[in-house]
Amino acid sequence: MTKMTALASAIALGLSATASLAQELRAVGAFPENFVFTREVAQPFADLVAEESGGSVTISFTGPDAVPPLEQFEPTQAGVFDLLFTHPAYHAGTTSVGLAVDAIGADPAARRAAGIIDFIDAHYQALHGMKLLSAPPTGSVGFRYYLREPIFGTPPFDGRNIRGTVSYHPMIEALGGAGVVMGGGEVYSALQTGTIDGAAWGLTGALDFNWHEVAGYMTEPGFGQVGLMMFMNLDAWNGLDAEAQAAIERAAIRLETDSVARFDLLAADERAALLELGMQVTDFAPEDAAQLDALWASGVWAVAEGASPEAIAELRSLAQAANLSD
Repeated sequence: MTKMTALASAIALGLSATASLAQELRAVGAFPENFVFTREVAQPFADLVAEESGGSVTISFTGPDAVPPLEQFEPTQAGVFDLLFTHPAYHAGTTSVGLAVDAIGADPAARRAAGIIDFIDAHYQALHGMKLLSAPPTGSVGFRYYLREPIFGTPPFDGRNIRGTVSYHPMIEALGGAGVVMGGGEVYSALQTGTIDGAAWGLTGALDFNWHEVAGYMTEPGFGQVGLMMFMNLDAWNGLDAEAQAAIERAAIRLETDSVARFDLLAADERAALLELGMQVTDFAPEDAAQLDALWASGVWAVAEGASPEAIAELRSLAQAANLSD
């Protein structure tokens, strides 16, 4: 074998070894590719994983066109996908432990220090074969309502049908309305036809859905916070080497740390854009506004406790001890 041939063989072997170490993880996400949660959470996470791993771990996303948001948990459990980016309310029929994070203060470092993320992770690993990687809050305040008609008095939603996942329903009902479960992608046509009178959603995303075309009002003040989560199939996680796992964990913490300030800016920009497009602010009466956060948190805890009372009681104690929830 000539020196040139030997060198070529060595290079080929080196490239083959490098290729064998590279891993592409398959992810499914609950939100469209061009939606704010995908742009500002899922894609940054993929970028951070690639950066932290030196390019040896990459992530490719499939969206809700392939698998509807409410049906994505089980395929990820089964290993069809390695990763799931979602809101835990979308699999509340399987477990309600994840959605309880919506009632816990949006301080990523305090959550981890209090053991809240570890607790939720342990629950999903032990009972559902899934690992919680990251729980990035979408800002210091999470939600508002988008309405076809303004608030006229109190109760503000008297006789109205309001879109919301199950965690919203106690609050919607306390404010006089009836909760309707549907995915975000269905809301535009439901508002347009009057099937629903409004929709609960985060402070970002209504603009991407063009809801200003079919809902003329957004409520203030905002309340609560949005608990998006990135999960991984536990077998897929255990199949990674320690270096790849460490890289993903670093990326997960960086995603959480950056998310609050980024989404606060995005929310301010979206509010201004919606006003420019003709949407108007409609305010809750002072007596209703004063109880929004309490109604939200108590409703979320109640929904979560109904399915997993012992686990939720322990999780709530952790949050209360850290002054992250009532």
